[in-house]
Amino acid sequence: MRHISLLAVSLLALAACTPEKQQEADDYTQYVNPFIGTDFTGNTYPGAQVPFGMVQLSPDNGLPGWDRISGYFYPDTTIAGFSHTHLSGTGAGDLYDISFMPVTRPYKEAPAPLGIYSTFSHNDEAASAGYYRVLLQDYNINVELTATERCGIQRYTFPKAEASVFLNLKKAMNWDFTLDSRIEVVDSMTIRGYRFSQGWSPLQHVYFETRFSKPFAAYHLDTTSISTKDRGWIGTAYIARFDFNTEKDEEILVTTGISGVSMEGAGKNLRAEVPKDDFDYYQAQAAKSWNKQLSKIEVKSPDTDDLVKFYTALYHSMIAPTIYSDVDGSYYGPDQQIHKADGWTNYSTFSLWDTYRASHPLFTYTEPERANDMIKGFLKFYEQKGALPLWNLYGWETDMMIGYHAVPVIVDAYLKGIGNFDPEKALEACIATANRDDYRGIGDYKKLGYVPADSDPKKWENWSLSKTLEYAYDDYCIATMAEKMGKKEIADEFYKRAQNYRNVYNPATSFMQPRDEKGNFAANFSPDDYTEDICESNGWQYFWSVPQDLDGLIGLVGSKERFAEKLDSMFTYVPKSNEDLPIFSTGMIGQYAHGNEPSHHVIYLYNKVGQPWKTQKYVAEVLHDLYQNAPDGICGNEDCGQMSAWFVFSSMGFYPVDPISGKYEIGTPIFPEVKMHLANGKTFTVLAPAVSRENIYIQSVKLNGQPYDKSYITHEQIMNGETLEFEMGNRPGPVWYNNR
Repeated sequence: MRHISLLAVSLLALAACTPEKQQEADDYTQYVNPFIGTDFTGNTYPGAQVPFGMVQLSPDNGLPGWDRISGYFYPDTTIAGFSHTHLSGTGAGDLYDISFMPVTRPYKEAPAPLGIYSTFSHNDEAASAGYYRVLLQDYNINVELTATERCGIQRYTFPKAEASVFLNLKKAMNWDFTLDSRIEVVDSMTIRGYRFSQGWSPLQHVYFETRFSKPFAAYHLDTTSISTKDRGWIGTAYIARFDFNTEKDEEILVTTGISGVSMEGAGKNLRAEVPKDDFDYYQAQAAKSWNKQLSKIEVKSPDTDDLVKFYTALYHSMIAPTIYSDVDGSYYGPDQQIHKADGWTNYSTFSLWDTYRASHPLFTYTEPERANDMIKGFLKFYEQKGALPLWNLYGWETDMMIGYHAVPVIVDAYLKGIGNFDPEKALEACIATANRDDYRGIGDYKKLGYVPADSDPKKWENWSLSKTLEYAYDDYCIATMAEKMGKKEIADEFYKRAQNYRNVYNPATSFMQPRDEKGNFAANFSPDDYTEDICESNGWQYFWSVPQDLDGLIGLVGSKERFAEKLDSMFTYVPKSNEDLPIFSTGMIGQYAHGNEPSHHVIYLYNKVGQPWKTQKYVAEVLHDLYQNAPDGICGNEDCGQMSAWFVFSSMGFYPVDPISGKYEIGTPIFPEVKMHLANGKTFTVLAPAVSRENIYIQSVKLNGQPYDKSYITHEQIMNGETLEFEMGNRPGPVWYNNR
């Protein structure tokens, strides 16, 4: 992995003592570097957004490709528009809606796909939480971006020129394809319209209303028909040019409200959130909103890079899911009907195969109200679709990835007593989702106790081994919730299903292994291989996906000693130097792939076998080496916050190996002091005064000043505002906990 040096933020001393400097020190946004993850495989974007905002206003380089899946790739030198919707680190190329581009005439236009563009330099570019700026070199136009929840605000500073602003609704990149669009000129300062598209989302509606701060002198509309081989003519693509005569340093604001419901809804959002043309005001409000969110976890460190890594990770954890209802509560549902969220906010952009692991457990502390709303949205999705969402995007199910991982999100919140959603309805939705016999091998899974390797390959991708293990975990979650609710029969049924992981364990190889319908294990199996039976991983990486029953997994292997040896092999068995690893196998330590989610909990499993110093060693290695304050500073797809949520938890010193357990396995902290300011008014504190790059090993643990004998802390201890204290050293310390 390579790193590019970047000084993207101005950092102020934390140890300031004057009131003015103390105020600056409490501005956590100064430690957010939105360029982290815009290079290598992070697939993040640097543009403007407020926490969980519907609008992600960000520059697009204008070229397709996996590197530019978020619209922006740090090594590029062109910008071809500023669009209002983006995905953070998903590896899926969709959105890029409502793309504006300011120019002076004559303008530069390259052949498709780039089109109208400008060059730029990183020397003339900056970004912070809720703000982005760049100089379009070919036109000498300074572009600034900020946002509210449902609106994007652009400020263009022009030279003296014949200037124009393009709005291109035809423009599409990667998986995205325009189906139909419209631009209506309301008056000389107001336009509205829509863009319908398909890509990852089968049908995406984005409506908009835009207000210019200055009347345009003229406008030009260009329309072309959209047709496909299969369907013929399907719609119209609109491109508009709005002309201005500008003086030197003249500013024009372009403010856009968006909606998934209607043009009228977009207009309501615009007037409610941005009633005035005052860029600086809304930028300040965006920064204030981010600072409020970031201040929920207060960390102290003499290392400014560590502060930047932490607060940028916390920032990235709050990029998605995204608000998907208008100011009046209206939203577009998976039944293709308009619904209204009454007293709650609807959300979209749920990368649940990734985010159930750490992002959503983190929300139970940083965003309990939003977590409640998200689950209410899940249950409405179930009512409208017949199943809980898996990967919901703009009101649609994409069916991306596997499992039914809305279940652990619901169960975790229920067990923690978060929210006022209906638990009976929630359990009903979980069971219905888990019993879709015609969906992705679930019927065979119920009948055989595993998903066979040749299960309906024409209808669904294979991934049979991974599906078996993911389904078994989700079933355990259902069982746990049912048991808590006193529904023993349901609990027994799903606890039995949760043991299905045993059916794909082959004692002859000591690995989880695909099986056919007759029960035969796959021949010529090698855990090194990346095959169609295992989702974005190999046999090494998916072996450990039994967080619901680690004692049972240890029993299958034979003993704690053998389990520890297998873990050692996982972290020391290095791929061959000439091995062509898939794009998702990044951040490798042996066979451990930190760049992809199935590995994320494995590093903590040494705690189960009485060797916590190895967890500490590898956690510290990942924290210090695989996360950097640089554009290529995330070693894998950001995946809507999961990569960053792992860092947030782990840097504080603990991690949810089993996301619904309410237990967080202790790893190693990187900060001398952490304070989690909780919604109940209490503060959970982690102290490690001697921690450093060398002092990564825990010598002893205290809780509230008393020796502590567990390898984990609990949700209750966190919510009680207790104090966890680590004595650190540069050599492995004794096992402080009772390992029975």
